[in-house]
Amino acid sequence: MPLTRDLAGFVAGVSFQQLPPEAIAVARTGFIDTIATMIAGSRDEAPQLLKQVLSPPPGNATLYFTGETAPPPEAAWINGTAAHALDYDDVAVRGHPSTVLVPAILAEAEELGSAGSEMIAAYVAGYEAWAELSWRDRDDQRPKGWHPTGIFGAVAAAAACARLRALDTDKSTMALALAASQAGGLMANFGTMTKPFHAGRAAHAGLVAARMAEAGFTASADALEHPQGFLAAVSPAGRVDRETPAAPGQPWYIVKHRLSIKKYPACYAVHRSLDGMLDLLKERPLKPDEIGLIAAQISDTRAMMLRNHQPQTALEGKFSMEFAMAASVIAGRATLAEYNDDFIRRPDVQALMRKVTVETNQNYDPEISGASVYDQVRLELTSGERLETAQVHRARGAAELPLSDDELFVKFGTCLAAGQARIAPEVLFDRLRNLERLSARELTAAG
Repeated sequence: MPLTRDLAGFVAGVSFQQLPPEAIAVARTGFIDTIATMIAGSRDEAPQLLKQVLSPPPGNATLYFTGETAPPPEAAWINGTAAHALDYDDVAVRGHPSTVLVPAILAEAEELGSAGSEMIAAYVAGYEAWAELSWRDRDDQRPKGWHPTGIFGAVAAAAACARLRALDTDKSTMALALAASQAGGLMANFGTMTKPFHAGRAAHAGLVAARMAEAGFTASADALEHPQGFLAAVSPAGRVDRETPAAPGQPWYIVKHRLSIKKYPACYAVHRSLDGMLDLLKERPLKPDEIGLIAAQISDTRAMMLRNHQPQTALEGKFSMEFAMAASVIAGRATLAEYNDDFIRRPDVQALMRKVTVETNQNYDPEISGASVYDQVRLELTSGERLETAQVHRARGAAELPLSDDELFVKFGTCLAAGQARIAPEVLFDRLRNLERLSARELTAAG
C-alpha cells in the first residue's frame, strides 16, 4: 500500500477553499496559542543558547516577533524551541503539533510572502499527516522512549512546508520520506533543554526537507510504510498498521481531535490533578502543616513522563507531580510565576513535595492515548481526616472542555507580557483572529 505517496497526494491537493469552518477555527487557535507561548518562551535559556550557537545572519523570517530576523530554517528551529520551552503549548494526537507546525509555516511563509489562508491550509496538511501516522500504532511510543513530538513532527512539518511551497505529489513524497529519516527525540531528555529542542529540530527538519525535495533531492517513495521504514522503526511492539489506505480529510482528523490548550505551563500529565486539587482548595483551604499525605492517582504511562520527584529547577518542575501539588497548596495556583527556580527551591515547597506520592493505574481512556479514564487526588490530613478531589475526566482547556475566547486572550496576554513583546496583545490577537485575511508579512509587521 503506497502510504507515503497517498499521503503526499493529499498534501499536494489540499486547499483552503475545501476546508470546513471547524478546521479553520482549530488551525487559527493553534497559531494564536503557539505564537503566545513562543513569545513567552523566547527569553528562556534554551532558545537563547541555540540562537547563540547557530549565530544566524539576518534573514526574511522573524524571531519571536522581536524585530530580529534570521533565515527561515534557523528561524523555524529557534522559534520551535522557544514555543515548547515552557511546556505551555497545545496538545493533540499524542504530541504537541502546533509547536512544530506554526514555527515552520511562519518562517517559510514570511520568505514566500504567503497569504494567511495558505498558512492555514499548510497547518491542516501538517496536522492531518501527523494524525494519519499517529493512529496507525495501537501502542504508545513513549514507553519505548520515543518523544512523539519529535518523531511525528518532522514529517508533519514537511507536509506543511510542501503544501506552502505548492509541491506536486512526487516532490511531496520525497519531502515526507526525507523528513522521516530526520525524526527523533528521546523521552529520557524530558525536564531538560533538549525536550523543546525536539520541537525546534522537527520544524527545521520539515522545512529543509521540503526545500530539498523541491530542488530534486531523492528519498524512498515508501519510507513511511516499508518494513524497515518510519512506522515500523518507531513502533514499540510492531503492532502497526502499514496496510490501510491513507484517509486524511475523510473525515477530517483536525475536526475530530482538535487541540487541547494548556492552562498550566507544565507537562499535560499533571493538568487534571491540578484542576481537581485547585478546585478542592477553593472549597477547603489547607496549610502545608495540615497535610500528612497527597496521593495523585494517574495512569502508569502518564506517571512515566513525570520523572522528577524532587525537582530543583523550573525545567525539572514541569515534569513533577510532586511540585504541581506543592505549588497548588502553597501558592493556590500553578502559573509562570511558580515555575521558576527560586520558588521551586523554597524550603516549604521542597518539604511539601516529600509528602506527595503518585499512585498509578492502567484504567486507560480509549479516547486519550496513555491517560486514565479520570485522575483524582487523595489527601490525608494530620488530623486523621481524609479528602478526595472530584474525578477529573478532562482538563480545563481540553478539546472537549475548551477555553473561552476571554480565557484564551488572558493566556495570550500573560505570555506576551512574560516575553516582553514589542507588539500590543490586542493588536496581535486581532491579527491572528483574522489570519486568513492577512499575509504572513502583515502578521509579523511591527506595531
